Amino acid sequence: MQRQVILGSTSRYRRELLSRLHIPFDVQAPEVDETPAPAETPAALAQRLALAKAQAVAERFPQAVVIGSDQVADLEGEPLGKPGDHARAIAQLRRMRGHTLIFQTAVAVVCRATGFEQQDLAPVRVRFRDLNDAAIERYLQLEQPYDCAGSAKSEGLGIALLEAIDSDDPTALVGLPLIRTCRMLRAAGVDLL
Repeated sequence: MQRQVILGSTSRYRRELLSRLHIPFDVQAPEVDETPAPAETPAALAQRLALAKAQAVAERFPQAVVIGSDQVADLEGEPLGKPGDHARAIAQLRRMRGHTLIFQTAVAVVCRATGFEQQDLAPVRVRFRDLNDAAIERYLQLEQPYDCAGSAKSEGLGIALLEAIDSDDPTALVGLPLIRTCRMLRAAGVDLL
């Protein structure tokens, strides 16, 4: 019997990525407080939130295999979240220009009924171009990436902001590391092919 798969996320980006696997899945909001703990590193924050999201949804759907994920942009140890508005996005991109960031993307898979619980971290190193203010403004006007960690959408025009991307799981930068997700889903008993 194939268990129900649930994506514990309201992110349209994660929903689109998971749909690439051609498996049926439902979406549920995890309703998790995403406030960083004092002195929590970006990697630890992403991992804690990914697991908390999967666990929160698994509590409501104990028979399902639940996927939780979270991403935190890491600028020299400082977490950068979603900007939420234009002014914060400008400030983020100004700070990031000419720097290398690590987008810490975590994924967790939980099934209460079987006691299955795994999580992993897929760090992505991203080197930003040294952008001038006019380029930042043009980008934000065109893309409006206010719901993206670090104010940049690499799957869109945001790719023009970058010099290089280094990752062993290419979808991690968009928000869900599919190689790791597939590995965990198979371990949880979900047939993918």
